[in-house]
Amino acid sequence: MALLDIRQRVGWLFMTVTIAHLILISAQVTTRRGVPLLEEAIFGAVAEVQRVATGGIGEARGVWQNYLNLRQISRENEDLKQRLSQLEVALQQERALAGQTRVLQQVLQLKTETPFSTTPAAVIASGASPEFRTMTLDKGSSQGLAADMAVIAPAGVVGRVILPTPRAAKVQLIIDRNAAAAGLVERTRAQGVVVGTGGDRMRFEYVAGTADLKTGDRVVTSGMDGIYPKGFVLGQIESIERKAGEFSNVFIRPSVNLSALETVLVVTSATEGPKTDTAVTRPQSAPARPE
Repeated sequence: MALLDIRQRVGWLFMTVTIAHLILISAQVTTRRGVPLLEEAIFGAVAEVQRVATGGIGEARGVWQNYLNLRQISRENEDLKQRLSQLEVALQQERALAGQTRVLQQVLQLKTETPFSTTPAAVIASGASPEFRTMTLDKGSSQGLAADMAVIAPAGVVGRVILPTPRAAKVQLIIDRNAAAAGLVERTRAQGVVVGTGGDRMRFEYVAGTADLKTGDRVVTSGMDGIYPKGFVLGQIESIERKAGEFSNVFIRPSVNLSALETVLVVTSATEGPKTDTAVTRPQSAPARPE
């Protein structure tokens, strides 16, 4: 074992001396460019290490920069989404305001053109039961509203006031199954009674069998019931059925979209003359609906 250790030590010593000798020779030997061979070798090795290190640092810097750019783009994207949401909400508000303005303009025009005293009112609620088709207005007896006053819209008849309170009023819609209005066909002047069905249509009853009726004819109020002034549109004839020479079923489609009303006019006086919202003349009570 001792002999083997000595031989290994001698071998290592020989290798060390040989390498040192080569290094000394390399330091003395120069290349064609006049640079020592050792210096060139060391410079090449160091340059290679620097090149690898620089490339790694550049790649790391690029990855980090891309990460920062993605974070910035993500923030900008979120900001754009928020701005888009705000713009959509603002657009919806503008559309709602434009629609409300359009409705108010139509109501104002109707008020100007109607030769009766009227007062505008906003719809604040609708009847929840299909058995009683009603709506609630934001004005009542304190503003001059009374029972049996006609309620109209730019498109035609809405109904009549049935229960006024000091600050609100309940309106029976013209389609309510207990509602009725005297009507006549605008084209032929044929008269009858328009009654509600509780649904989205009305019936034209008590029409003479010899009357000239056609689908599409417009039916207006005749004023004979003492509630609805003459000439306001009730609707259009949608279908006609005849049996044994008589009209069995004549259905009318209302001219007013009663489910989309926001503002209406209440006819506070059915007498033509100067229109002042404070004037109130209670019409005669409606005649009993024929059975």
